[in-house]
Amino acid sequence: MAIEVEHELHRRRRSRNYGLGLALAAFVALVFGLTVVKVAEIGPEAAAPHMADSP
Repeated sequence: MAIEVEHELHRRRRSRNYGLGLALAAFVALVFGLTVVKVAEIGPEAAAPHMADSP
């Protein structure tokens, strides 16, 4: 059997998949960053009010 050359369709599909994966990773990083900022902003007392009464 001869080794087949990669078809152009496969290269374009792989390129689109890389782009979509990069966009998804950027979105996840954005949501994570916003969550960290929001939690840091409210402070530990507001995050766990039942723990504030503990000695």
